[in-house]
Amino acid sequence: MIEIDGGEKSGSGTLVRFAVALSTLTGEPLHMVRIRAARERAGLRPQHLQAVRACASLCGGRLEGDSVGSREIYYYPGKYPFESGSRTWDIGTAGSATMVGFALIPIALFASAPSLLTIRGGLFQDFAPTAFHMREILFPLIGQMGGFAELNMIRPGYVPRGGGELRILVKPLKSPLKPLDMTETGEVARIRGISLASNLEAGRVARRMAEKCSELVAAKGHRADVEIIEDSSAVQQGAALFLKAETRTGCLLGSDRAGKRGRSSESIAEHVVGALFQDIASGATVDRFAADQIILYAGLAAGRSRYLTPGMTDHIRSNIWLIEKILGAGVEVRGNMITISGIGYFGK
Repeated sequence: MIEIDGGEKSGSGTLVRFAVALSTLTGEPLHMVRIRAARERAGLRPQHLQAVRACASLCGGRLEGDSVGSREIYYYPGKYPFESGSRTWDIGTAGSATMVGFALIPIALFASAPSLLTIRGGLFQDFAPTAFHMREILFPLIGQMGGFAELNMIRPGYVPRGGGELRILVKPLKSPLKPLDMTETGEVARIRGISLASNLEAGRVARRMAEKCSELVAAKGHRADVEIIEDSSAVQQGAALFLKAETRTGCLLGSDRAGKRGRSSESIAEHVVGALFQDIASGATVDRFAADQIILYAGLAAGRSRYLTPGMTDHIRSNIWLIEKILGAGVEVRGNMITISGIGYFGK
């Protein structure tokens, strides 16, 4: 049985989601204690609970201790190949739907047929990559590794009411994932963005974010093509801004931020543009979010992945620790370069 102390490293929900996903893939039972011990509200929150239950449902696994607030779980993964087809999960709060997706996508890549995963909850909030980042950055990187995942946002969802919905189509792999070798940033070739506002058209929120974003990017010698989306389908007011840089060597770096009461459109644009250009200036080949998200896939891939991060984070250290402990993948970190020797996983 895999023994994981959920208070180690980041002590966050990342350990829960990825440990359960890796346990599902390897078929090894998992015992996890001190779940999210480093967080103010320790234990499973609704989005973490939904993620572990969803993993269990894809393989016919069994869970013990799966309740909101639980700090200890036992997880016994079930059969392989994993279930496919259409599935729906509702977090029931504004908890991150993308975070639930992070746990399910690696499993769905090794299912017997295509999977259509519908997840309801929050799509844009602080401390969780947005649906735009998942669609525009993570999924294309998975595509470079030979996988296929596609996201369709049905309805935006924000804090505090949630109510968002996304659908993720994942096609099963026909061979192991390919390693990702990205060691040269290259010149920025194009910058694109999405400025979304729900039920805020009177305040010109989407347009103000887009205009400020374009102004700030122009000051750095580039042009930003920002799509403006005025939405009326969300259950509450909300906003989000996303920006993506594509380089001549094929690197994708993204930055995003959700709206919040007291947070001006202009300050959102300043944060998003500032963070993006900080990552570019660091010489990184992936952004600060993808740097930890891609680790699990590199650990599963057949061969050596290499990429440069903007800097080391607790989430990066956590995910490296998990793939070493659970998969036995080899990892070397030199400065901002991460080298991962994947195990060539293709079913247990």
